[in-house]
Amino acid sequence: MGEHGVESNERFRARVRDWLEDNLSGRFAGLRGLGGPGREHEAFDERVSWEKHLAEAGWSCLSWPVEHGGAGLPLDKQVIFHEEYARAQAPGKVSHLGQELLGPTLIAYGTAEQQERFLPPIRDVTELWCQGYSEPDAGSDLAAVSTTATREGDEWVVTGQKVWTSLAHVADWCFVLARTEPGSRRHAGLSYLLVPMDQPGVDVRPINQLTGTSEFNEVFFEGARTPADMVVGQEGQGWRVAMGTLAFERGVATLGQQIGFRRELAELTELARGNGAIDDPAIRADLARAWVELDVMRAHALRTLGDARTGTAEVSKLLWANWHRALGELAMRVRGAASLVTRGEPYDLDEWQRLYLFSRADTIYGGSNEVQRNVIAERVLGLPREMKAT
Repeated sequence: MGEHGVESNERFRARVRDWLEDNLSGRFAGLRGLGGPGREHEAFDERVSWEKHLAEAGWSCLSWPVEHGGAGLPLDKQVIFHEEYARAQAPGKVSHLGQELLGPTLIAYGTAEQQERFLPPIRDVTELWCQGYSEPDAGSDLAAVSTTATREGDEWVVTGQKVWTSLAHVADWCFVLARTEPGSRRHAGLSYLLVPMDQPGVDVRPINQLTGTSEFNEVFFEGARTPADMVVGQEGQGWRVAMGTLAFERGVATLGQQIGFRRELAELTELARGNGAIDDPAIRADLARAWVELDVMRAHALRTLGDARTGTAEVSKLLWANWHRALGELAMRVRGAASLVTRGEPYDLDEWQRLYLFSRADTIYGGSNEVQRNVIAERVLGLPREMKAT
């Protein structure tokens, strides 16, 4: 993979496209289009095997430096890979949280020992991760977390509850934001801990979603333990590390995501042509608006690629989340009365009903719309801080 630095983007794109076409065949042929948000239950074990295959071929951890086992690709080639991956309808990744979030966080903030212990199994997809941020009483306000970690000898003892924890039921480890300084408030006194999931003090309870699936979970830590050296960054400085993780969350993969959005919109447009819904001027106008907004979204993503300034990620999240939710609503209008009836018992949703229901969550997970707007207003525009109830 060392040739990437001098290989033209056109040749690289062709090579990625050819490799995906050749390898999404045989035992992996049936994985096209499976997995992703709202569909994480689909062919899970087979998708893990696919990702191990990707890793063996050098197509995982594209942004990681070569010295840490990654491909060391520049941004433009990362974008190309994610676009071609989406265009090929390759399956949704199960290792996203480890490879795209925790891995870069450990590279930026972790000790050499932590990097040596955790980066290889993340890259090789032999250990899966989940994210322990949100809590029932904290919502999107991460500074209000109440989960505690108390030092006992050479271990941390973790007690508290996390919620909306994606893939916790299959994860081996969780990166947890916990309060390690008694009496501390808000951003102070937090630490970023790595906690093993397979132990008596961890209880994972699935949360049933509108789609009938349960990729989200509640996680109860009741005296769960992790070694003292499992703090990433300095003790009490977890807020800075947690914000670093969030900065990695909305990177080049969003351009691949937009390829999927474009496919959904093209299929919905064809459906509207087929059932006559496109003859409705309002639906026709909304379909045209969706195409324009998708192009604007891509232009914004390309213009801000690699821009780490506060507000950039928040604007991007608002754009795609609102667009996708609106697409789900438009799909119901295109389908008309048929959208109200499932295909069968007990709750057999079609792709448009699933899109409509799950896209309601797009404007909530990963930071709700309200929180994104507050960040933009207060930290970018310099507006007064929102009044808090006392």
